[in-house]
Amino acid sequence: MQKLSSSALILCSALALAACSSTPLNDKAPIEDRGANTTQGDGSRTVGTVDTQSTDPLKDAKGALAQRSFYFDFDSYVLKAEAQPVVEAHAKYLSANKGRKVVIQGNTDERGGREYNLALGQKRAEAVRKSLSLLGVSDAQMEAVSFGKEKPKAEGHDEASWSENRRADLAYQ
Repeated sequence: MQKLSSSALILCSALALAACSSTPLNDKAPIEDRGANTTQGDGSRTVGTVDTQSTDPLKDAKGALAQRSFYFDFDSYVLKAEAQPVVEAHAKYLSANKGRKVVIQGNTDERGGREYNLALGQKRAEAVRKSLSLLGVSDAQMEAVSFGKEKPKAEGHDEASWSENRRADLAYQ
């Protein structure tokens, strides 16, 4: 028994030492010169171009994806016709970026009971989710939730504030 345990100890020690060894790095890696600045025969220089299309369109404040709120009429969960181009832009983005996910947050104004507003907010979120789904966005990329009247965008107690709070927001993750 003692012979077996000492053999196991020697084997473990050898494995630990082998795991600590390292392979020397090759410092002479081949380098290819692809400089953007090149001098032409007349002494002038040309400068390479910069790819501006590689930025995330979600971060473009002036782009089609900058609008992430969809507004609803009082006591309604029907998407307005003017929201269609924005929904289409988000659907195109999500279809092209399968790794992106979005939470659709339904909201209401302060009028109405808590349960009613939570249900209405859910219907608003589901209306946007269904529109995105019909345009080809995978259900796995979307989640519809309701905040009811709990997350107002405007704090006033007038029609302008209420209309601002009747919305569904897209929150990308």
